[in-house]
Amino acid sequence: MRPEWRGRVKSATRIRIGISACLLGCKVRYDGGDKKDPFIERVLGKHFDWVAVCPETEAGMAVPREPIRLERVEAGIRLVGPGSGTDYTDEMRAFARKRVAELAREKLGGFIFKADSPSCGVRRVRLHQDKGRVSRSATGVFAEELMNRLPGLPVEEEGRLANPDLLANWIERVFAYDDIGSLWGSRWNARDLIAFHTRYKLVLMAHSPAAYSRLGRIVGAAASMRRDELRARYEAEFMAALSRIATPGRHANVLQHAAGYFKRDLDEASRKDLLQSVEDYRRGEVQRIVPVTLILHHARRLKLDYLLGQEYLCGSAGPGPVFRYF
Repeated sequence: MRPEWRGRVKSATRIRIGISACLLGCKVRYDGGDKKDPFIERVLGKHFDWVAVCPETEAGMAVPREPIRLERVEAGIRLVGPGSGTDYTDEMRAFARKRVAELAREKLGGFIFKADSPSCGVRRVRLHQDKGRVSRSATGVFAEELMNRLPGLPVEEEGRLANPDLLANWIERVFAYDDIGSLWGSRWNARDLIAFHTRYKLVLMAHSPAAYSRLGRIVGAAASMRRDELRARYEAEFMAALSRIATPGRHANVLQHAAGYFKRDLDEASRKDLLQSVEDYRRGEVQRIVPVTLILHHARRLKLDYLLGQEYLCGSAGPGPVFRYF
């Protein structure tokens, strides 16, 4: 029987996000409690639909139950209940493979995991070793399976979303992953991929100019690759590029690059005003939305379609949609 809390989408238009069920207030933890996160519920919940997962209870473990942990033994890393000595590894891995296959069909846009969980932790999960040693070096069993099966999926842990830079980066990746998924879901061809790559030029340059160049070479070699190979290589490099935090310095460089499109069309006062707003942003005196708004104003006035088509300036990955989460 499926737990009554198991996530179901409410909308055909909002992006679906997988989430550890305890973060939504579901009382599924070993002690019968939850880890409800008010920010996730009250803020992010206004914009996304949740698909809740609790690997332990869905795999058949009771509530309450004995705590479980990851242990390194001769056979490798195992998921065990130290009190009873029960080994849950094979059961959890079998469940994870099945559940992740289901989630792949849900077309998720991202996933928020419970940190430090032996099933859901993404990074630095406690790993118990011999002689009582504990290292922060493991990944939860379920999280590992999901990330291996869906390597481009934007995943984060709830604690890291308290960092504004990490939150903004995760939200941007969610929008972009949904966008590229829409491309793959269409009857796309090489020209469609070129248009997508062009639209994300400024976004990619803000995260990694080198990755933008590598992606350009992939697009340039499209004719020599199988369709599935082209898709896999481009998506892997694209999502890896966006996972790099875009620094204020790189953002300022991109904004200056965009401002260069006006050098023949703006009067001296307007040009200086625009460049000053970029420098004010570089120094941290204004938010990025200030120079972006100026650039959009001039691009609309001058009908510069190339800039108006840039995701960085006016798409879902731009600063406006991200700022509304703060």
